[in-house]
Amino acid sequence: MPEVAHLSSLAGSPLLDSTGERLGKVEDVVARLDDGSATVIGLTGRIGGRELFVPMVGVQQLGPYSVETSTTKLDLAQFERRPGEVLLRGDVLDHSLINVNTARLVTAHEVELVRAEDGVWRVAGIDPSLRPRLWRLLPRRFRGHDTEHREFVPWGDIEPFVGHVPTSRLKMAARRLVRLHPAQIADLVEAASHKEGEEILEAVGQDKELEADVFEELDDEHRVEFLRDRSDEQAAAVLSRMEPDDAADLLMELDQDRRLPILNLLPAAQQGKIRSLLGYNPQTAGGMMNPDFISVPAEATVGDVLARVRASSLGLQQIATACVVDDDGKLVDTLSLAQLVRADASQQVSELFDDFRPSVATETEVPEVARVMSDYNLVALPVVDGESRPVGIVGVDDVLELLVPEEWRRRAGAARD
Repeated sequence: MPEVAHLSSLAGSPLLDSTGERLGKVEDVVARLDDGSATVIGLTGRIGGRELFVPMVGVQQLGPYSVETSTTKLDLAQFERRPGEVLLRGDVLDHSLINVNTARLVTAHEVELVRAEDGVWRVAGIDPSLRPRLWRLLPRRFRGHDTEHREFVPWGDIEPFVGHVPTSRLKMAARRLVRLHPAQIADLVEAASHKEGEEILEAVGQDKELEADVFEELDDEHRVEFLRDRSDEQAAAVLSRMEPDDAADLLMELDQDRRLPILNLLPAAQQGKIRSLLGYNPQTAGGMMNPDFISVPAEATVGDVLARVRASSLGLQQIATACVVDDDGKLVDTLSLAQLVRADASQQVSELFDDFRPSVATETEVPEVARVMSDYNLVALPVVDGESRPVGIVGVDDVLELLVPEEWRRRAGAARD
């Protein structure tokens, strides 16, 4: 059975030499983070008012209520943290961490260490329950630990916050966060403190498209909060990668004196789409539509349309419906992606017209848009201008966002255990 030690028992315990003589006390446990694992490399101890480093090669016994070194002489050099090192007591214990497996924030009330068969001590995981915290209120000799934690999160599922650690090389690993859906990451940002949220966004910011997706999922309050401290250029970089309708909404949430400067920094194409959307009432189809969609001529074949869909970088709802237009660009009909996939590739799309496919005008108000989409079981609905030309698509998520009661929406702290 592997040897186990608990951080709460080690921190503050006596530090003894090889003869059992007390040298001082253990202050902290030092670990090095490496690709999802944390290897214990030593301890910090306080002797005569000085903090020193005791490497694990000099530790004979670790716990449960004292640490014994393998020598009577220690190097009394002052401890200095090196890049890539964390202090498990100072940086992890009682701090928030991300459980990547459940996409929730947890608090490490206990940190468990395990000595593997190769003799190396590693961090096994954390206990987020309140019981270990209560144990720490008891005198050391009366403390106990579960051999099997009622709640235990393996370290492999943990992403710690390390933004406060004074080393430039230690950063949150974006590669683990990218396994989460943007909405889950947004939940984490909303549940975290501002500083922790910034660290999450900095990590996902290594993937600019993912960063934009996360901003789209944040509520208005947090989107503005995390753009407030960014320069106009940085804010424009985020908006340029967002869907035009979401970017337009966010732009209008910013302070009025920043809107035009940021808008002018956007690429011309994105700028034009946003300016167009800002001309509509936000409570109408025109105000919530996305101006990017699939449009094909009536003489196109099914194969042509599917090729357009495959080559498109649009979202799922935007490609869920293809608008078929005549020579004047007026909407003739719409075809669902399901219809196209089931049809023969050589067929002209005009041969598939068999049902009435509704559309709405730009000035149609949200309740009517919702009614039409509900009546026809649509996930996307075309929006047309005064000349019946399609100018955008309303997705079902856009409608739900406006209609779902505020108390049903994601709450701050909902991703925190």
